[in-house]
Amino acid sequence: MRVLIADDHGLFRDGLRSLLEAHGIDVVAEARNGREAVELARIHRPDVVLMDLAMPELDGLGATRLVVAELPDVAVVVLTASEDDEDLFEAVKSGAQGFLPKDLEATRFFELLEGVTRGEPALTPALARKVLGAFARPDPKPAANTPDALTEREREVLELLVAGVTSNRELADRLFVSENTVKYHLRNILQKLHLQNRAQVIAYAVRHGLVDPGNSTSSSS
Repeated sequence: MRVLIADDHGLFRDGLRSLLEAHGIDVVAEARNGREAVELARIHRPDVVLMDLAMPELDGLGATRLVVAELPDVAVVVLTASEDDEDLFEAVKSGAQGFLPKDLEATRFFELLEGVTRGEPALTPALARKVLGAFARPDPKPAANTPDALTEREREVLELLVAGVTSNRELADRLFVSENTVKYHLRNILQKLHLQNRAQVIAYAVRHGLVDPGNSTSSSS
């Protein structure tokens, strides 16, 4: 895995680099602000950008929007000390594939980071619940996308995602299909709904009433 670190605190970057490299992860570059993060992402095309939010020149949200728009194959994971729910919601809207607190336990951090390479959202259960809660009220405005075009199987995938089943392996087990088939359905869902990642799919599905989060949660238990 090739990673770009974007954080304006040098000591934090040094510590994170050492931690990542100790786990065999290649840190291709370090950025001190959002503008550098975008420029270095263009040059190095990392697999993942670990993005701080509060940075000079261009903040993490602005940098995330630019990276996601220009480099769709690069996953952005926000790594921040912020406990502001609005930052979480805006990060998901901006296309971030994850939102992790800086005080997260290292073992869990690497589990979630590995999942990102498989297209899985990097969200702790507590943050995932907050995302669902924020988008649980159906949007009264008609959706610009085309949820009616989803197949029955794709809607089953949506229900499982909202229920908290986000790994390819577990989705495949629940649906009795291969992981490649799961990836195929997920690609179709993203394309049809014009979304960038699974975190946005979950939020969209609940907000637009495509899935009842109460029923989905109970079906997963």
